[in-house]
Amino acid sequence: MVKIIASSVRKGNVLDVDGKLYVVLTAANFHPGKGTPVTQVDMRRIVDGVKVSERWRTTEQVERAFVEDVNHQFLYEDGEGFHFMNPENYDQVVVDVDTMGDDKAYLQEGMTCVLSMHEGIALAIQMPRHVTLEIMETEPVVKGQTASSSYKPAILSNGVRAMVPPHINTGTRVVIATEDNSYVERAKD
Repeated sequence: MVKIIASSVRKGNVLDVDGKLYVVLTAANFHPGKGTPVTQVDMRRIVDGVKVSERWRTTEQVERAFVEDVNHQFLYEDGEGFHFMNPENYDQVVVDVDTMGDDKAYLQEGMTCVLSMHEGIALAIQMPRHVTLEIMETEPVVKGQTASSSYKPAILSNGVRAMVPPHINTGTRVVIATEDNSYVERAKD
């Protein structure tokens, strides 16, 4: 086990709290005007899937469990779960729906993801930071609106809603940040 300060905890980390392993779902640092800065962490217990919220002072020490981060390639999804393959030794791993969480919308065949492995079991998944998707539906461009910094809703090819700049039309390929569904840029391909 490795001790780290609470403010450095990130989504996907695996922590050892009171002898039980937890995977971090969200982590946010809060710095109030008065008082001690704190880190709010939502995590899921690996053994039984129970979700827990914890709050630590940002300077407090927490134990990070030893997990091996290994690149895996997404193959397909079926009733068992999501199937990934290690490109080095061709071992296949099945990731269940709970472990995938909301990230499943961004999975594309052949995509390389980082799986956090502990004793041969995938505990967490780290998606690529950005994915390229096509705009399936959005409002038409309104003349003169492109100069403003307003955004309009759009539905992407994976069914996720995102806010895009007004100059983006249906059929345009865009780069989206997987962490928060935000528009990054127009795709360069």
